[in-house]
Parts: sequence; C-alpha cells; structure tokens
Amino acid sequence: MIKYFILISSLFALSCARQAEKKTYVEPVANLFDKNLKPFYHGVASGDPLQDRVILWTRVTPDDSLATVKVKWEIATTPDFASIVKSDTLSTSSARDFTVKVDVIGLQPGTKYFYHFSTLGATSETGETKTLPENPDSLKLAVVSCANWEWGFFNPYEKIALRPEVDVVIHLGDFIYEYATGKYGDTTISRINIPLHEIISVSDYRLRYSQYRLDKGLHDVSIKHPMIAIWDDHEIANNSYINGAQNHQSNEGDYEKRKAAARQVYYEWIPIRESNTHYRTFSFGKLADLIMLDERLAGRQKQADSLSDPTLESENRSMLGQEQLEWMEAQLKNSQALWKVIGNQVIFSDMKTQAIYPQMPRNFDSWDGYRAEKRKLKNFILENKISDLIFITGDAHSSWAIEVATDVKETYKPFATELVTPSVSSANGNEHAPDDSVKVREVKMLKNNPHLKYLNNRDHGYLLLTLTAQKAKAEWWYVETVRLPDSKEFLGKTVGVKKGLVKILP
Repeated sequence: MIKYFILISSLFALSCARQAEKKTYVEPVANLFDKNLKPFYHGVASGDPLQDRVILWTRVTPDDSLATVKVKWEIATTPDFASIVKSDTLSTSSARDFTVKVDVIGLQPGTKYFYHFSTLGATSETGETKTLPENPDSLKLAVVSCANWEWGFFNPYEKIALRPEVDVVIHLGDFIYEYATGKYGDTTISRINIPLHEIISVSDYRLRYSQYRLDKGLHDVSIKHPMIAIWDDHEIANNSYINGAQNHQSNEGDYEKRKAAARQVYYEWIPIRESNTHYRTFSFGKLADLIMLDERLAGRQKQADSLSDPTLESENRSMLGQEQLEWMEAQLKNSQALWKVIGNQVIFSDMKTQAIYPQMPRNFDSWDGYRAEKRKLKNFILENKISDLIFITGDAHSSWAIEVATDVKETYKPFATELVTPSVSSANGNEHAPDDSVKVREVKMLKNNPHLKYLNNRDHGYLLLTLTAQKAKAEWWYVETVRLPDSKEFLGKTVGVKKGLVKILP
C-alpha cells in the first residue's frame, strides 16, 4: 500500500510539474508575436523549387513545450483551396524546434500554388509559391544577402514581396548574424538581438532565427515567393571556414560542435532540402542554369593573413575543395542553357580594395585570397569556351557591376559578368562616414579598377536580374531607409549584358 501511495504521489507530482510548465512556458521572442497569428507566429515559407516539387515550411508555437504536435498541410491551385492537389499530416516537436518542413512532389512545372497549415484549432496564413518552368521565355530573380537585425528593418524584403513578377528569391547568405548585442549594429533603433550574447549552441541559433523570422519584411517575402538559399559565414561565425572562424575563440567551446549546431538549425528554419552537400543546381530549361556554391563549409581553408603570406599563391589553397570544384566544372561544361548563373557568396573578380578599405588592399576572405583555385576556374572557363556566364554575389554590403577579369590593367579581357547585390540592412559605407566621403572613395575604386563599371557603397536594397534569350538586365533597387519599419524604394541603376558579349552596357 505504501509503495502504491508513493507511486501515485510521484505521478501526481510529475503531472503537476508538467502542467506548471505548460502554463508558464513563454518564448524569449514572445513580445514580437502578432497574437492574431497564433500558433503560426513565424508565418509560412517555401523554397528549393524544381519543376515537379517544392519545399513548404512553417513553425508552430504551442503552449506546451513538451508537446508533440500534429500539423496538417494542404497545397492547391486556387487561393480558396477548392482544388486541393496534395495534403497530409505530420508531427513536430521540440526535437525540431517545432518547425515543419515537407517536400511536396508530383507538381506541375511552371505553376503557381497556394498552401497553408493547420493545427491546434487554427490555420496559418496562405502562402504562395511556384514550381520552375520547363522552358521560359524570361526569368526574373530577386537577389539578396546580408540582413542584420540590429542594423535595421528588413525593408528590401518587403519591397520584393510586393512584386508578383518575381519568379524566385535568391538568398546568397548571411540570413542571420551571430554577434552579441551591440557588437555589430545600431541599438539606438531599438532592435536588440535575442539572445543578448553571441550565439553558439543549438538553442542560441534557434532563438536568433526565430527572432529574424518575426521581422515583417522577411515574414511577407517568405509568404509571397519561393526562396533558393545558401549560407555564408554569419550563419556560423564571421569569416568561417572548414575547421575554424575568425569569430570563434577557444573559450567558446569546440568549433565542430558549433558548426554542427549552426548547420542543424539552418536546416530547421530554412525551406531547403537537407543533404550532405549544400551546393546544388536549378534548371530553368534552355534559358538558364543556376549553380549554387558552398564557399564556407565544403572545402574552404583558412584565409591568408596578408599579401606576404607564403601560402597565398599555394596550389593547395582552396575555396571550394576539389570535390566541389570538379562538380562545378561538370555543371558548367554540361549545361545546355543559354545563361549560366553562379550563386556566389564572395566577390570572384580581382579587386583592389584599398580605396574603400585603406588597411586592406585585397580582401583575403573573397576569391582574391584563393588565387590558384581562381586561376584554375578561369582557365577551365576559357578552355571550354563557357559563354554567357554571370556571377551573382553577396557579402560586400554594396552594389557592384563588374566585367570579370584577372590580372587587371588598363586593358583586359573579361570572360564573365559579376553582379553584386547590396545588403538588406547590414552596414555599408555611410553607416560610418558621410555620403560625400563615401562617394569620393567610390570614384577612387572605379579609377583603380577599370573593369568595375558601377559601385554604390551607400544604399541598402536588392538586385533584380531579368534574363531573356537576348540579354540580361540588372536593376539595383534601394530603400530610402532601414532605420524605420517602412520605406519607399527607388531604382538606383540599370545595366545590361547582351547574349554572346561580356561588355556591361548602361
């Protein structure tokens, strides 16, 4: 009888403890929730579209942190869901941070779909997505990178959400930033990182992604367009490489554990297929192939220290790693598409940067720090006569249009085009200096780099790339401010590249 009483008492205590936790469970980001969206505070998203499939994503926030939640999803060809194409029910729990991700197969190419999720007596907002077309006449890509919570509101995302003509959003990395509050940002606009400390663990990374996805701009663009994403360094730590990072110190624990935590949470919170290799290709029929590279965790070695670093010119210094380099070369050689578009995290072109960064004549975190591998790739492109090649690039927090060449002098022979997207909100030149000073440096950069045809180191926004059989058109769209949660946008610059030519035309 005594044993029975003890057992009943223990079960009762456990039940009470769980009920107490259920009542008191409040997420650290709860003050950012729109209560009308419960329990789908983080909205919905889609990504990695192919001609017959797409990833659908959401995140449920239950009252009970110990719960296993069943979530139903539906995808249809009309917004009223009168014609449901696919549906199913799956479970999520704290093991996946209550995120939900499903790869919906058996869809029709070039088709717009509507989708939503339901659980706990509620239905999410309706998301819109598209499968890739088989052979389009034109293609419109919105290209983004570098969104930092403490540097400002994600207004450029909001403007892309208002463009129904966009086929897909290409995110080139720095979806989040890992820093502690006040370390890299402007906290005077009341955008404070959660958690306050630098993120290292699984729970840290989860909180930071959770916070970022509660920004209205990211929320809205995720609902309206599918996204093809790749990580850069800040999804792990600044200037990361295979076995270390500039912003990972010995007192922050084992780097491999941190890297594994960052990778796990990225796959939880981003609508992307999970694979051993992060690099992948997307086909837009005869018009274009999009080749997304992983320039951080697949093969990158530690960055060189300076121009006098004895390893700088080493044939063994690698950005991509041999396996990815051979894969990329095969993608380029075998592509039957007119345009070959490279989703590239850091600037590929040779670039003298001293005019903007007086203490850094070359950016060794970019391809300039991996010269031998860059030469290999250049020679492969020339030897195999790969034409109509466009690098779309992030990381630089500024806008560039470049005729790609190496060993640049007054005369040079470009072999590709590089278009660099500005940051969504991360700091550029005029966060630290007046516009007039930044413009003077821009002029010096253009003078010192004759293959550089456009540079803006002042404005935040996105790159809109339109491809047709005749030409590629690049438009840099900017918002007036990221210090307020709403902003007008304006067209800053338009350039074009004709089929069969490399010359950048106004």
